[in-house]
Amino acid sequence: MSSEKPEVLFVCVHNAGRSQMAAAFLMHHGGDRVVVRSAGTAPADDINPAVVEAMAEQGLDLRAMEAYPKRLDDDAVRASDVVITMGCGDECPYYPGKQYLDWELADPAGQGVDAVRPIRDDIERRVLGLLDDLGVPARVQ
Repeated sequence: MSSEKPEVLFVCVHNAGRSQMAAAFLMHHGGDRVVVRSAGTAPADDINPAVVEAMAEQGLDLRAMEAYPKRLDDDAVRASDVVITMGCGDECPYYPGKQYLDWELADPAGQGVDAVRPIRDDIERRVLGLLDDLGVPARVQ
């Protein structure tokens, strides 16, 4: 890893759903033991309201976390040890020496909260597995 704390970047197209949920869960479970970023190749204007609602059900207020869609830039990729893509295909930049993971997840865009919940739960399971892979203990709830 490039620093004492692993640095993880979550990337999806709009940075309004999957990557926001993943970043929130990693911040929540990893605490200050991991640096978390998220971005999109074509960021939306705002976070998907069904995603905000589904995360609130888990006690995570994306608005209070000041989450908002951000444009992916080369600096974010360069600074990260692990880049996790979620449906952005070839639009994501590739840098040698980085660990890349591609999480195939359903897209919550245009979906209601009932459809978002299983995506949210899958992302949380994957984030907990990622923390384990990184050797970072999940914060006790």
